[in-house]
Amino acid sequence: MESNLLLAIFVVLAASIALVPLAKWAGFGTVLGYLAVGVLIGPFGLGLVADGETTLQVAEFGVVMMLFLIGLELQPRELWRMRHRLIGLGVTQVVVTTATLAALLTLFGYAWQVGIIIGLALALSSTAIAMQTVDQRNIMSTDTGRTSLAVLLLQDVAVIPILAAIPILASLVNLEPAAIGEELAEAASAVEDPADWFTPIVIIGAFVAAFVASRFLVRPLLSLVARSGVREAFTALALALVIGAALLTQLAGLSPALGAFIGGVLLADSEYRHELESILEPFKGLLLGLFFISVGISISFDVLAQEPVRILALVVGLVAVKILVLYLLMSIARLHLADRLLVALLLSQAGEFAFVVLQFAMTAGAMAEPDYQLLTVVVALSMSVTPLLLFAFDRLVAPLVDLRANPLPAEPIDRRQSIVVLGYGRFGQIVTRMLRAQGFEMTLIDDDPAQIELMKRFGIKVFYGDGSRLDLLHAAGVGEARLVVIAVAGGHRIVSIAQMLRKHFPHVQIAARATDREHAHALMELKVEALERETFLSAISLGTQALELLGYPPGHARRLADAFERHDRQLLTESFEVRDDAEAYVGLFRRKSVELLDEVMKAGDPPVDKDASERSE
Repeated sequence: MESNLLLAIFVVLAASIALVPLAKWAGFGTVLGYLAVGVLIGPFGLGLVADGETTLQVAEFGVVMMLFLIGLELQPRELWRMRHRLIGLGVTQVVVTTATLAALLTLFGYAWQVGIIIGLALALSSTAIAMQTVDQRNIMSTDTGRTSLAVLLLQDVAVIPILAAIPILASLVNLEPAAIGEELAEAASAVEDPADWFTPIVIIGAFVAAFVASRFLVRPLLSLVARSGVREAFTALALALVIGAALLTQLAGLSPALGAFIGGVLLADSEYRHELESILEPFKGLLLGLFFISVGISISFDVLAQEPVRILALVVGLVAVKILVLYLLMSIARLHLADRLLVALLLSQAGEFAFVVLQFAMTAGAMAEPDYQLLTVVVALSMSVTPLLLFAFDRLVAPLVDLRANPLPAEPIDRRQSIVVLGYGRFGQIVTRMLRAQGFEMTLIDDDPAQIELMKRFGIKVFYGDGSRLDLLHAAGVGEARLVVIAVAGGHRIVSIAQMLRKHFPHVQIAARATDREHAHALMELKVEALERETFLSAISLGTQALELLGYPPGHARRLADAFERHDRQLLTESFEVRDDAEAYVGLFRRKSVELLDEVMKAGDPPVDKDASERSE
């Protein structure tokens, strides 16, 4: 096909529409569907995107945008919060996996320096595959999700010293074996030329400059553009930073994907990060898909046909080594058996950074082009294997080792009560107990099989199901209910369920859990009849007890708490009216939260010269 970028994009989109839903319907997940699209339209499939230039454009764009999104998620404070898992699990995984792979490659004839470089490249897992799978399974808050994120974050950061070390290792490739002292002396002389240190210094300096610029350059610039009120200009500035960083690293002779990653990290430390994420969220899935399609296109089946046994052995060996190392580490971390297996499978493949590291190693002269082409096929095939392993895990392994991974079969909900409670965690249990104490009967629904089994021991009937599914709401009798209580976790999920109820069951009253003030405003927009911020009343109760500890009589402390609660609820209502006007919103809070609240508290404060008997009523 003649090089035509628009036609190539159309072909990619059309093939995705056809194959990706089919792969998800078959239970293989969307990742394998996108990979299949790349193989189908690539030079070794139908050849619809067959010319090298267009393929390179598609692949580079996918990788650049993918790494930008990864960098956008990488914040220094997140690394600090997860420092123990990062060091204990992340560092150990990279070191042990690299050492094991390097030793095996050395046994098969590779120089030890090349073995280390390849081991470093293959030790990194695919953040795109793992985190998309975690997101689709909604397990980010579980041990599996948090542990996977910790390891992946460390791997993302590890790319910096890895790329910095490659020129040094490359300079040692052609050295003759010698005694330890002589080899170290030769290594030192091999890198004493200042030019040999230029690349690692540039890489490390780029990341340092990114974090410095995020505070002194990016924030003022983003603030200036944001105040203009032109949303398109804000998006354009963010993309300009990404593309500019990619161009700068390309001019320095490095991968533009590395520059995009730096640009993402730079934006991640800005207070406008969430705004940027909200702008890119509709395109995130498509960009991830474009990356996987580029991986499918990059699979060189001619190389695979030349050395199928060797490639198969490398793929199987790579996946087996990573699964074994990760499983042992997760066992040391005392994760549940199912979590150990799932984390090991999620991170068993080589990652997107492997392409960057291997290409950089070839450019530095550490490996020949045939080895580079063979290893890129190994990386791509290892990515293709992961969805199949997860599919096998869900069907064959999970039912035997973990009730949580074996959802209970959908059962008919034969009791239609006047109240339906969605979510039976700690929040939902408290609401339910209060209503049941008044004689109300309720239909309880939760999507955690382990929680359902636990409640069954106490004689409480909880139905299994996802409260965001319309068919389940119909089955639960929401159409005949007087009230639906939304007590599930997750602000976006609560709003989504409330929107569905308003659309399909407009007559039903809704009582919903709110995570914070902004979430409460979103529910107020939907005219939810009753809502409560999940920590609001507990904080007021604790504040009341704190006043009592400070010497206030219980009755007076309760009156002050009641005054504060009334004032804050009024503030919630008034701030809802000006929520879209930032200046008015801030002004309201300054006036109400400081001046009026202070007046309310002072008005109820007893004179300091009253004795205890006068102060207590």
